[in-house]
Amino acid sequence: MSHFQQLYYTSCEHGLSGFSGFQFNAVSAGVTAGTRQAVEALAGYEPPRSLVESDTPELLERCPVNLCYRPYDRAGRTATALCVRYVGRDSARRFGNYFAHALHSDDFPAAGDGLLPIELWNSPAWTHAVSPSTDIPTLAGAAPGPLDVRAVVGFLRGHPHAGRLPELLAAVFAALTEHGSVVVVDRSTEEIAHWFGAVSYLLPPPLCRGLSFATYVLRPARSRMHLIGTVPEATLAFAADDEAAYTVFDFARGVFPEVTVPALVGLLTRIGVGSVRPVWSWTADYAEGGEVTPDDWHAPVAAAAASGGIPLAAADVHAVVDWLAGAEHLGARRAAVAAGLHRAHRGLDDARLTVLSAAAKASGDTAVHEEIEGKLYGLRMRAYTTAAEDAVEPVPLTDPAARRRATALWERLLETEVRTARERTRLLLWAVGTRLPVPPEAMAGETLTLSRALLGTTAPAPAFRREVARLVHVLPVMRTSLATAVEEALEHRAGQEQLFGQFPAELLGEGDLAGRPLLLEHHLRARAERDPSNTVPLMFKILRIRGRTSPDEELLRGLWRQPSRTWTHREAARIATELPVSEPVDKVVGEWFDRALSQGIEDEDALASCVHLCEVLSHPRRFTWLPAGAADRVRVTLDLAAALRDAPEATELFAAFAIPETGPWAAPRALKRLHLVPAMLRLPADVGLLRGRLAELTHRDLDQYLSRLYQEAAGGGRIDDVLLGHVATVAALPEGARLSQAQEESVAAIRAHPEEHWHVSDLKRLEEAVRPHSAALADHYAERAGARRSGTPAPARRFPFFGRRTAAAAPTDSPTAAEPPDTDATGTTSGPSSGTSASRGTGSDGSNGSKKKKGR
Repeated sequence: MSHFQQLYYTSCEHGLSGFSGFQFNAVSAGVTAGTRQAVEALAGYEPPRSLVESDTPELLERCPVNLCYRPYDRAGRTATALCVRYVGRDSARRFGNYFAHALHSDDFPAAGDGLLPIELWNSPAWTHAVSPSTDIPTLAGAAPGPLDVRAVVGFLRGHPHAGRLPELLAAVFAALTEHGSVVVVDRSTEEIAHWFGAVSYLLPPPLCRGLSFATYVLRPARSRMHLIGTVPEATLAFAADDEAAYTVFDFARGVFPEVTVPALVGLLTRIGVGSVRPVWSWTADYAEGGEVTPDDWHAPVAAAAASGGIPLAAADVHAVVDWLAGAEHLGARRAAVAAGLHRAHRGLDDARLTVLSAAAKASGDTAVHEEIEGKLYGLRMRAYTTAAEDAVEPVPLTDPAARRRATALWERLLETEVRTARERTRLLLWAVGTRLPVPPEAMAGETLTLSRALLGTTAPAPAFRREVARLVHVLPVMRTSLATAVEEALEHRAGQEQLFGQFPAELLGEGDLAGRPLLLEHHLRARAERDPSNTVPLMFKILRIRGRTSPDEELLRGLWRQPSRTWTHREAARIATELPVSEPVDKVVGEWFDRALSQGIEDEDALASCVHLCEVLSHPRRFTWLPAGAADRVRVTLDLAAALRDAPEATELFAAFAIPETGPWAAPRALKRLHLVPAMLRLPADVGLLRGRLAELTHRDLDQYLSRLYQEAAGGGRIDDVLLGHVATVAALPEGARLSQAQEESVAAIRAHPEEHWHVSDLKRLEEAVRPHSAALADHYAERAGARRSGTPAPARRFPFFGRRTAAAAPTDSPTAAEPPDTDATGTTSGPSSGTSASRGTGSDGSNGSKKKKGR
């Protein structure tokens, strides 16, 4: 018989150390040094501050008692239990003494005769009296204290926070199987011991033996026990690195953590502390032996509970079924579990019934196996028909008898259980997937019934739409039935032409409507509405169906409804190209071309499309299709495009655009706005001709011309003859030109820039270009060229043009008349017509142009 070795540890005068102080007062024979070291490490005690100076029996009785249990292996075979009490003063009358009585055994369960460690609470085996001898006997067994199942049940019944037991048990499971510690705070260690008792009774016995605990520690952060008790006066300060390792249940203050409760814990707490012990004895017949986590234990415990008549929750049943598939260690008991679950729980899903069927078959219970298989097929068909979450896809049936039974069930469901169009759709898909021998006439009738119902369906769910599309794809007769249902609707209900734009007629293709021209045209119209980018080729398909070459107003208005009843330029060009030039067209076609040509043009892409349309319509026979106004727009647009392409000189190009049509007509207006100024600046300029007409440009075009010209003149590139001619044109503008203030400043900036920044040779060329038109300005440029060669500053001069001072002759005591425009941080020069006066630009020395400049 196993015995407990005993050890007394306290502050005393006589003990194993040979001197007074904390030491082992007495130990049993055979206690090893390792055991003494382990007990000494566990025996420490720190009383609450309010009870440190307790020295009367009444006060000492109020001090917390630490029942401490430490197993040294997972099964708790080798373990030590201690009862540590505060005894107040030591022999030297100093406070802080405690007495630790330890019981140690290499076979703790046998030595305690199956006693759970927590049942040693207040056991009569404990003492706190010093032994007169250093040798004390071993203990044959230990009597339990008053803490038992009945006491714990009574405690829970009266505690206001008893409902927190599931979370506490879950946290202890986590501490045992993962990591960390659980701290329980309550008003007394008596209550804490009862919480520990509830956990111990509910834990699987092998795990309970491996649970280390201490019913009282003043500073829980210094303990690594699985379960730690303390009182409200304790210090609950945890280091930042340790905080996550401690889960605190403060029953005294009613403060609790959030803990996920496993299904096993729910089952155990429903069984309850008072009824759980028999379940643990039954579980031994179902457990395999390696269970550790709650998930490992759940199924064996649930199976044992069911065998004892304890009701199971759905999660418990599912756990048992899922576990049963691999529970070969059960032997014949496996079939009994399967049969019991099948009879007691009729709502099991397909997958779990399959497991039970396999288990019954493996055990030779043929009757149960066949019963489950029949139920399985019916469940699968119904689940698929109703689109249940656990529905499985149908698979072909090969057994003749099974096919007959399945067909009869399928027909019965169609007659008695199908309520909606979606259920009928899925039941038809089931027949196709399982290859049931349904007579063709029956399938034709069912698909026509379904098609008629579907035409009345509004806003079907996406999943239903996919299922109907799949049925149409895999069942050819469904296509025929759907086309028939649509044709019936068009014949018997007026105004149903939009059916092909609705579900499910949109699933029909052109091939499905062969030989039904009316249906095919409506189908193509609906396609055009769904895909406007494909409208043109669809229109020509409709014309071929009609046997015509030209569309009429009804067809055009039916196809082009959104966003407006107008062709885009690209659509119009494609239509013009594909309409046969040898055939007459309806008058309305010319009117639609007219509307297309009249559309607004905002960018280069739209302009290019419009010019291309004009080129297509310029074909002599197509030109006859157009109304007079549209023909004029085509002719003018192409003339202007040719001028942009072929004009030899800027003034000639300008003259080509000086026509009224460039104002109201979209294409000529866009050609002028987007291309005229850039094209003029690319062409040579006759200074004498252009200077006289330049002010005739619109305000916007002149602003653009001056801005672009300044950018090129000040860009630092080569000054070719084209650029020189345009600069000379602006520099020599006549005094009477009607310009805005900003334009005058732009002209001044263009005139002034060359004399300071151009090469002297280019400045001489500019002098020669302007001399026939402005001798004074030419003399000024000649003077500046000479001054720059000699390095002599030129005196300021006034010129009659606009009465403004030139930049080259600006006096040192007044703002410069015209300086180069602003230059941004990247070195990019901004044009002078941006709305900012050229005189406000930044000078070449980096100073602001509005300030006086130093003389050179």
